[in-house]
Amino acid sequence: MVLTPLPDSRTEPDGSAVIRVLGYNVRSMRDDRGALARVISACAPDLVFIQEAPRFFRWRKRAAWLAARTDLVLLSGGATAAGPLLLCSLRATVERTQDVLLPLTPGLHRRGFATSVVRIAGTRIGLLSFHLSLQRDERLAQTELLLERLDALGVEHAIAAGDLNDVPTGAAFRRLAERLQDCWAVRPWGEENTYAPDDPRRRIDAVFATEGIEVLGCGVPAGLPGVTDADLRAATDHLPVLAALRVPAIRP
Repeated sequence: MVLTPLPDSRTEPDGSAVIRVLGYNVRSMRDDRGALARVISACAPDLVFIQEAPRFFRWRKRAAWLAARTDLVLLSGGATAAGPLLLCSLRATVERTQDVLLPLTPGLHRRGFATSVVRIAGTRIGLLSFHLSLQRDERLAQTELLLERLDALGVEHAIAAGDLNDVPTGAAFRRLAERLQDCWAVRPWGEENTYAPDDPRRRIDAVFATEGIEVLGCGVPAGLPGVTDADLRAATDHLPVLAALRVPAIRP
């Protein structure tokens, strides 16, 4: 199946910005890095919300390699956020960034958020890349911290994307969807399920946006020109989520 392309990135005559947002768990770039770069490039994103970025030996070098191969720049995160990472195109003007480490539960993996505030077409947009816990109670606590952190960015418009380790009927997923727009549910485009690539049966990765951002389409870009099934299977153990969003123009 060949997908109808999502709207291209652009600034509308009224000053609103159409942006393309990609969420992607890259499993520490342990798989086929060339396939990973090809998938990201074909999606032509303005903003990339990565989970499981390289965190150990020479992690900055590997993250920089991915940014360079996809014509993007490093924005925030990586090992300093325990895995979440943000990349952006030159369309974004960076206002500030902050990596956030979450409370550590003994015996469980350390988690964190990569956050930033950028300006696109003059409008300020808050960004947060996340990867929630496998453990239910910790995942719910991290969901509340995520919402608090979004509020603390102090912007009207914000986008959060990541790996929830939860499905839409789960408590953490439902909590986020109560406060934010679940972009696939609002305007489905492409495939829904993100895990695992060979036989995807669960939607555990998602893009969320605050009210006021218009969702133009969101889903797994299988069938998008330039995105092959072979590359999706080889790149990592999750499928990406691509969204096109319209952010209102800055108000005078």
